[in-house]
This record gives sequence, structure tokens and C-alpha cells, in this order.
Amino acid sequence: MKRLTGYFSRTELILWVTSVLMILISFFVFDRESYLTLGASLIGVTSLILNAKGNPLGQVLMIIFSIFYSIISFSFSYYGEMITYLGMTLPMAVVALVSWLRNPYKGNRAEVTVNRIHKREWWLMVVLTIVVTAVFYFILQKLGTSSLIASTISITTSFVAAYLTFRRSPYFALAYASNDVVLLVLWVIATLEDITYISVVACFVFFLINDLYGFFNWQRMAKRQGA
Repeated sequence: MKRLTGYFSRTELILWVTSVLMILISFFVFDRESYLTLGASLIGVTSLILNAKGNPLGQVLMIIFSIFYSIISFSFSYYGEMITYLGMTLPMAVVALVSWLRNPYKGNRAEVTVNRIHKREWWLMVVLTIVVTAVFYFILQKLGTSSLIASTISITTSFVAAYLTFRRSPYFALAYASNDVVLLVLWVIATLEDITYISVVACFVFFLINDLYGFFNWQRMAKRQGA
């Protein structure tokens, strides 16, 4: 416990504990059956608080979360989400894990070195994002994906987030935050048909809060490392 309280700030501990408690409450009030959803949610918020610290262990948990979330998405015919997390987020999390492990800040493997992306690479990312979005739109259309437009936007934001995570840019957290908003829309739609999915909605509400904190903390990390 001393190690945990020494590593995480009071704000981070409060954020993590609050996220876990609210996810547990929403699960036991509205669901009480989908333990896979509960496990994915708890792994996800733990991953995000570690990612906010620039800790590579967060990417390990993201790999596990991607598998669980893909199964949940398949259960509601959100094939776009399933394909995104299995075919893009998971492999990119593996690549990001390698990148983060290879770039520790001053030898500290619990904190990655923050990277700055230059203008030319931003344009490259934009072009790649357009191509990926166009390709996946037609794939999802053929599969008869529920909420096609929202699912396509989710792929766009997920690709940007995965790319920026691999490149160790603080903006990866903002990209994931925008993806959280899209996912909230998708799972609110699902909840209107099946109330048990409200635990997934609660999950992404706290994902959004954690990702916004992650962006804030990475900006502080960048300033400290730059100094």
C-alpha cells in the first residue's frame, strides 16, 4: 500500500477508486450477470490510470481489455468495435508497449519519455486516417454493422489514438477521449434496447474522465522532462 500511495498521487487514487466503485455499483444494480463486462471495465480504468502515468503496464492491460471488449461488442453486433479492437487497438497496443519499453525516461521503466510530433508527421497521420476510415466504412457496411456512421467515426478516433499512443504523444489521451464520446453514444443506443448495457455506459463515462486526466498529466510530464 505504501508503494501504491507513493507512486500515485492523491488525485489519481481518488479517481481510480471512484471509477471502480461506480462501475461496481452500476453492474450490481443494472446487470449482475455479465461478469465479462465487469472485468473489462475494471481492467480498462486501471489501464487508463497507468497510461496517464506513462507506465507501460497500462498497455499490457489495454491488450487484455481489447480482447474482452471485442467479445462484448460482438454480442450486440457492433462489428466495427470488434474489428477495431481486435484488428487495430490490440496490435497497436503491442507496438506501443514495445515503443514505451524502449523509451524509458532516464532509465525509469515506470515512465515513458514524452515525444513531440512535427508538422510533417501530423499530415501523414491525417492521410493514413482518411484511408483507414474509408476502407473500414465499406467493410462495416458489408457486415451490416449496427449504427454504421457512429461505428465508422469510432474507427477514425481509435486509429488516431492508437497512432499517437505508439508515437508517445500527449494528444493520444485527447484522441481516446473523443473516442469515448462516440462509444458513449453507441452504448446508450444499446442500453435503450437492453438495460444491462448501462454498465458499459458507466465504464465509458469514467474512461472519458480518466483520458482527460491522462492528457493533463502527460502535459505536466512533458514540461518536467523538458526541464
